[in-house]
Amino acid sequence: MRSLLTALLQGSPRALARCITLVENEASGYEALLTDLPPNHHTRVIGITGPPGAGKSTLVNGLIELLLKQGKKVGIIAVDPSSPFNYGALLGDRVRMAQHFNNDNVFIRSMASRGALGGLSPRIIEVSDLMKAAGFDYLFIETVGVGQSEVEIAGIATTTVVVVVPEAGDEIQTMKAGLMEIADIFVVNKADRDNADAFVKNLRILAHSRTQETAVLKTVATTSEGLQELVQAIDHHQASLTQHPEKHAQLLTEKAWQLIQRQRMRAFNRQELYQQIKAAMEKEDFNLYRFLQAFYGAA
Repeated sequence: MRSLLTALLQGSPRALARCITLVENEASGYEALLTDLPPNHHTRVIGITGPPGAGKSTLVNGLIELLLKQGKKVGIIAVDPSSPFNYGALLGDRVRMAQHFNNDNVFIRSMASRGALGGLSPRIIEVSDLMKAAGFDYLFIETVGVGQSEVEIAGIATTTVVVVVPEAGDEIQTMKAGLMEIADIFVVNKADRDNADAFVKNLRILAHSRTQETAVLKTVATTSEGLQELVQAIDHHQASLTQHPEKHAQLLTEKAWQLIQRQRMRAFNRQELYQQIKAAMEKEDFNLYRFLQAFYGAA
């Protein structure tokens, strides 16, 4: 395991892939692998989220191409919807990013959401830490695009980019209750469409009303328009984090909270719970809350 970690820290893509597999499968020794990871203050972790059809994958693909030209090393975690048959990732994002597969400075990993409501994967925290240890300059985490429940990304990425399109203008008020709260940068993609300027103006007014002003940028990912400005905005936001250590503490707290929740839930077996509830329902006075009190006591 030590030699595998050494290879990972040296940037070996094969070692990284193997480490991710060990963690996802909870193979023997995976916990020791994680506890031996050194701190990383170099990799910029960027969450890319937003509603379906906003062009998130095309945007990430364009950012990869731009950053490679700048000599950067880029990692991508693409969280795909799960297959309803085997819970594996459907690999849609890998198809769209196929042109970068053979580039030594790019590592793309697709993960299945497995029904997670936050648009992420159950092992996303550990996998992102493994990829940070591999020494990428930028790590992009693209979520499946399930809408306002994707606020979970804000607890993992140091910069959260919310991608929307001009047609979302009618939904701008409802965004305040969800994606508006987590955005560090707003990107209005497909900005060559009608009403884009009016939408950007309204979005900037909303963003300006926040305690911490959020950048609003226009892009056309298919032609790479606005992507350089987006990278500059990401770098600017990352640089500002050094002046706000409380933000870093909040991120670590959120990650710790999610890891603690998962660890505590390992003691519960869903199928076993189903069997117990099914049996308890046969009693005429069945009450879910009394059942749970007894269940917690037995656990």
